[in-house]
Amino acid sequence: MTSPEVKVESPVSVTETITISDNSLPESLNLKPETSSIKSETTSISALSMSSIRAKKELLESQKGIIKEVTQFPTEVFTETEMLDFWFKYAQRLNDKGLMIMASLLRISDPKLDGFKIIYELPNEGSKIDFEKEKNELLGYLRGHLHNHELSIDVVVNENVKSKVAFTAQDKYNRLNEINPHLEELKRLFDLDL
Repeated sequence: MTSPEVKVESPVSVTETITISDNSLPESLNLKPETSSIKSETTSISALSMSSIRAKKELLESQKGIIKEVTQFPTEVFTETEMLDFWFKYAQRLNDKGLMIMASLLRISDPKLDGFKIIYELPNEGSKIDFEKEKNELLGYLRGHLHNHELSIDVVVNENVKSKVAFTAQDKYNRLNEINPHLEELKRLFDLDL
């Protein structure tokens, strides 16, 4: 004698198989599932049945009408002088916090600006690795203060880079004059001895 199988399906896509061994079922036993009181709270859909595929397609159609807000980050134009100013302010900030290695890496050479890309040369691979560890924080600082989120930094290893650390007052003046050529005009205008 074979036992009839009854499948009960719920809207949550769970299938149960019940095997009944006795053919004498009471009339009062209702084997139909109640679907009106069960509601699915999640939007996960199984891909194992045709009704699930249809439900997934309907869900995708309903999501097409949802408008996603696109955030526009600022992309203001800035000069190389402004970039150098914030670059060295960040280096000084690191120096004040006691992070001397990164501060000295930022002062090894002057970064060059090419559009919104900063090209920075370092003397060896080891300094590049140290710089790359802290690059994201520097990039965030520069993007925030220069109001330009398209800014990027490319690090290039050039073993011919000479350190531009100024030791004497004249070296410091020459270094500042390289960064900002208007310094010479101020010196002449106010007749300063530097």
